[in-house]
Amino acid sequence: MAKDIWKPGTLLYPVPAVMVSCGTMEGEKNIITIAWTGTINSDPAMTYISVRPERHSYEIIKKSGEFVINLTTEDLVRACDYCGVKSGKDIDKFKELNLTAAKASQVNAPIIYESPVNIECKVRDIIPLGSHHMFTAEVVAVNISNEFMDETGKFHFNDAKPVCYSHGEYFKLGDSLGKFGFSVQKKK
Repeated sequence: MAKDIWKPGTLLYPVPAVMVSCGTMEGEKNIITIAWTGTINSDPAMTYISVRPERHSYEIIKKSGEFVINLTTEDLVRACDYCGVKSGKDIDKFKELNLTAAKASQVNAPIIYESPVNIECKVRDIIPLGSHHMFTAEVVAVNISNEFMDETGKFHFNDAKPVCYSHGEYFKLGDSLGKFGFSVQKKK
């Protein structure tokens, strides 16, 4: 197999495509689409988002010190894309997309009610990295839509049809290939 050499870049795909809500229920609120996000610690639960300083949401998040990561599904993929190409300076994205800004449990930033998972976050640090600044944050609450819970209390997120972003395109997730630890599991 031959290999081409490309200039350094971020080809670590797929990544989650999420809608990050920020602001307050009473004042200005906005939604920004983020693909640079992930888990950075388990205890305490911590995450990050990387945002370009020129984006409208950057100052909102910097000033408030809070945001909510709202996971995206097939039903929300158009809204997710829209929130990534339109600026909140010019429009109310909640209103424009008929999304419900609902009260979060621990932060002032609204959750997107239609999203099956809302991760409430409080900023710990802002790290300037170049084109983006990384907001590291502690997860202070997670809201789960109970329609994807079974009678044993297991959350079936795949039933919500989550999407990911890969090299400029959105994709739906496919079939399970195995559960954690299956490679060493003893056969019955």
